[in-house]
Amino acid sequence: MKISARNQLKGTVKEVKLGAIMAEILVELATGEELVSVITRNSAVSLDLKVGDTVAAVIKSTEVMIGKE
Repeated sequence: MKISARNQLKGTVKEVKLGAIMAEILVELATGEELVSVITRNSAVSLDLKVGDTVAAVIKSTEVMIGKE
């Protein structure tokens, strides 16, 4: 898969929660950190996402916030 977005994090699907309209996908990165993506249920079904699948989380954003305490 070739795409223009450079911010890609490869990981493994750890959990798939299908809702009526949306799906929550938990991805574990190689570092052990986790991230959650909320996508449409149709997209999750179309991609046939399952626990154990290797995926790329693609981050395309015009705004990234950073906080510090």
